[in-house]
Amino acid sequence: MTTHPATEHTGHPRRWAILGVLVFSLLVVVLDNTILNVALRTIADPRRGLGATQSELEWSINSYTLVFAGLLFTFGVVGDRLGRKRVLVAGMAVFGLSSLASAYAQNPEQLIAARALMGLGGAAIMPQTLSIITNVFDPRERGRAIGVWSGAVGLAVAIGPVTGGLLLDHFWWGSVFLINVPIVAVGLAGMLWLVPESRNPAPGRIDPLGVLLSIVGLVALSYGIIEGGERGRWLEPVVLGPIAAGLAVIALFAWHEARTDHPAFDVRLFRDPRLSVAVGSIAFCFFATSGVFFFGSFYLQSVRGLSPLQAGLMMLPFAAAQLIFSPGSAAMVRRYGARAVCTTGMLLVTAAMLGYQLCDGNSPLWIFGVVAFVQGSGMANVMPPATESVMSALPREKAGAGSAINNTARQVAVAMGVAVLGSLVASVYRGEMRGPLDRLPAGVPEDVRHAAGESIEGTLGLANGLGPAGDALVAPAREAFVHGMHVAVLGSAIVAFLGALLVMRWMPGRNAPQPEPSGPEPGAARVGQRL
Repeated sequence: MTTHPATEHTGHPRRWAILGVLVFSLLVVVLDNTILNVALRTIADPRRGLGATQSELEWSINSYTLVFAGLLFTFGVVGDRLGRKRVLVAGMAVFGLSSLASAYAQNPEQLIAARALMGLGGAAIMPQTLSIITNVFDPRERGRAIGVWSGAVGLAVAIGPVTGGLLLDHFWWGSVFLINVPIVAVGLAGMLWLVPESRNPAPGRIDPLGVLLSIVGLVALSYGIIEGGERGRWLEPVVLGPIAAGLAVIALFAWHEARTDHPAFDVRLFRDPRLSVAVGSIAFCFFATSGVFFFGSFYLQSVRGLSPLQAGLMMLPFAAAQLIFSPGSAAMVRRYGARAVCTTGMLLVTAAMLGYQLCDGNSPLWIFGVVAFVQGSGMANVMPPATESVMSALPREKAGAGSAINNTARQVAVAMGVAVLGSLVASVYRGEMRGPLDRLPAGVPEDVRHAAGESIEGTLGLANGLGPAGDALVAPAREAFVHGMHVAVLGSAIVAFLGALLVMRWMPGRNAPQPEPSGPEPGAARVGQRL
């Protein structure tokens, strides 16, 4: 193995072109979720979509995120063992095929299953992108590269809702998944041409028991939370049982991972405070934010009457903030330290969550845009420094593990945020609509009243079917939804503020001692010579 002097640049000669391909690959994963947020209302429509209920919509998101999160760490190890490029290409192929299946799903159950398969492909893609970036970039440029990688999330947020709105204005709902196929094709071509192969010379073993426990625990916990929101009653055995079982399995998973020599999710890495606090800030940030994207689409379309395209355009301020501030976050960290930058970002997210309290059925829409910009600014100052803290806390040969930890935290937080905050909105909505639905004419069947009370789309659908007699339901439905949204964003603000306190107290500051840098991965300097 060649020894490099400290001043020699160890990056791949085509590293920036490789970064472009990896960012393009990342776009397809993030783009899928941002497009889906705009399409939720259409998928819930029984005439234009699949007639999905509130819980089925939550599962269409969580079937993806839970499989994604449960397999991320495993695919990080698989990439380290089999080759990161090879796993990345396979993941893109699976993602493209499952996108086709999602586009042509005939009912909500088929969509949920196809989305789970998409999660499998996404889990293979995401950790490889960050691992390859860590491998091909010199440590002196890695922060900047990760800033570009993080900024791609903002770009996807910009492209996704607008693209989804354009598609839904002209085509059927499945087009929001079909758009992934040409992106996958272009990404695969770029990978095969540019991306070098790399491996960990001493990869870990796969832990199938850990993978099984993690997925079972998260699915059971999510099921109980979503079921509680759907029923509006949290003290029933069908709700408490899955929640308790999920927590018990997750505890067993953590116990198993701390004792096995080949963990699926190495909880021992959290002994490094720089890594554990950074991962915590990512999780708190995405938990607080996930609910906004879930119910924001219904607020803009069902409450404010915007078209899918107009609703997509309303998310541009969030995306613009990501694109403006993410690339410069590395310089901010060098000047002020990761603690100050991350704390400020979390406080901005907290302020944005409180700002959504100003959005109601009659408020000017520019308020929503301003609040979304503040939210995007906050996330742009949390994600890059937190991600860099995670990756720099580990040696280069552990890049797959670090990438998986980073993205597992993100996806679990999204799944729990959608489950908890979505269920909170559903509970508040159902409670407030009980009276107006009870006052309907006696001829309306009880099961129809119950279905209408599950979501604002169900209520508005019933109102349209009743004609003039249903007009009395529209205003109460919109008010009930806005109230539920306000309760949820207040909970999000509390979570984000707790995250800010966590970062302020335990994240290392600018003058914190740095760990000894590890050398390049064996063979890494020779990677560029293969092309």
